[in-house]
Amino acid sequence: MVRTVLHAASSLALLVAFSPLLTAQERPVRPGTGKVVRAPRSILGARVDVQGGTRVGVVEDVVLSEEGVVDYLIVSQGGKMVTVPWDIAKFDYEKRVVTVPVTQEVYQKVPTYTTERYPNFYTPEYRTEVYKYYGVKPGAARRLDRRLDRRP
Repeated sequence: MVRTVLHAASSLALLVAFSPLLTAQERPVRPGTGKVVRAPRSILGARVDVQGGTRVGVVEDVVLSEEGVVDYLIVSQGGKMVTVPWDIAKFDYEKRVVTVPVTQEVYQKVPTYTTERYPNFYTPEYRTEVYKYYGVKPGAARRLDRRLDRRP
């Protein structure tokens, strides 16, 4: 009896935890557009370009915070991985292309790593360093700036 109750509780907890992901297919990309995005199919494996349309790799992975918020894209090219802040990535879901708004020269300076040794994405030093390469600041001030930019 106890095992059945625990199993049912665990199943319910998993269903609640993953319900936002299960219904994500039904949500539009932007309010009012009516476009549906299926994240794994649209993002993982998507081509990644920098300014000027130069291909720099593909989306290998996505880094989520403990709260389930997407923080970074992991771009792979030739066995090397590069961290790209989610907030700066521009998506063309129909073409499966992500554009990173930096030049190829700037992108080549971003530190790389391999799958054997991922960085600690959430140390303040790493976060600040990565964002610096892309010319943005991490944190609430940057998010507020973006919200104000989107107002009509």
